[in-house]
Formats: sequence, structure tokens, C-alpha cells
Amino acid sequence: MSKTLIIGASGQIGKMTIKLLLENQHNVVALVRDKEKLSDLNSPHLTIVERDLESDFSDAFEGCNQVIFAAGSGGNTGADKTLLIDLWAAKKAASYAKQYQIEHFVMISSIGADNPDAVEGDIKPYLVAKHMADQHLINQGVPYTILRPGTLTNEPGSQLISTRYPNDSDKAKISRENVANALYTIATNTFKRNRIISLFNGEQAIPKALS
Repeated sequence: MSKTLIIGASGQIGKMTIKLLLENQHNVVALVRDKEKLSDLNSPHLTIVERDLESDFSDAFEGCNQVIFAAGSGGNTGADKTLLIDLWAAKKAASYAKQYQIEHFVMISSIGADNPDAVEGDIKPYLVAKHMADQHLINQGVPYTILRPGTLTNEPGSQLISTRYPNDSDKAKISRENVANALYTIATNTFKRNRIISLFNGEQAIPKALS
């Protein structure tokens, strides 16, 4: 039976995705720095592994056939954590995936990571980190899906998305719940691999939009 490793399992999107997988009896390995952050989750299908992403976390990959990298440094940290988590930890994860012959690696990136030079301001270092992590994953030869969501919001998920950048840049947003549902759909279906997909709130049902 398949087993999905979720890196960044205590984050909002990571935890939502875990709940969706567990509700449907999928086996999950949740990688967190502090297991107490998942103390409200209880399932025979869940294994929690405590590791620091700034150290070696390769053993968490053992026995897994799929990986979702949902970790992020967060908006309240500095450039050091952006480098260590969004770039270096993501790079290590992609390398571990190759080592353990992972069948599918799903990376949460960001809109704008395709061309960080097109963006100015404080977010540019974050987009550079995401761009480099994405490129490293692609170069590993591991089957991948890279998701580049728009600005994340906490509104309830509509289950309706778009993979096309909206004409109005103010609408280049997506709820975290919609991203989690997109991750669940990708993790539990055999869509075409080696794709980069932009994600926004939209008007198409998630499975149809992703196919």
C-alpha cells in the first residue's frame, strides 16, 4: 500500500492535507520538528517522525513512495530561514527522494518562482529560493509535480480552482484549503507527472482543472 511523506506537516496546508488523506485511510508519515503540534491527530494510518529540517532527515523517506514538500519558513522569519528551509531543506528533500527512489515528489512552490527577476521587493529572495529548489528537483530525475499557488488566503475552500493566471492580478489568490484539496487530489490520482501547475481560486472542479 502506498505511503505519503508530508514534510512541513504541522503547517496549515500540510495539516489539512494529512487530515484529508487519513479520512480516506491513506498511510501518512508526518515529518515535524515538534510532534505535539499534531497531538490532535490520531489514526492507525499515521506515523509521526520528529526531525529538524536543518539537519539530516533522510530516514523519514524510508518505506515511502510519495513525498509532499509543504514546508516553508513563514512570513515572520528572515532571509536566513528562507535559505535554510525554502531552499536548502527543499534541495535536501529532493536529493533524499532520488536516494530512496521515490515515485512522485510534490513540491509546493510559489507563483513568481518561474522568474524572480520580474518581481521587486522583500519577496524576491523567497522567490529565488523557490526557483532554485524547483530546478534542483527537476534535475534529480524524480517524477515530480510542482504547484505554484497564488497569494494564500484563509477563506473556506470552494473546491473550485483555475490553473491560469487571472486577468486581474488582484484575483491571483487561492485559499489554503483549496491548495490542500489539490494536494490530496494529486496524491491519490495518477495524473501526468513532471508538470508545473499554477493554482488560483477559479470555477473548475479540482480534479478536472488538474487533469
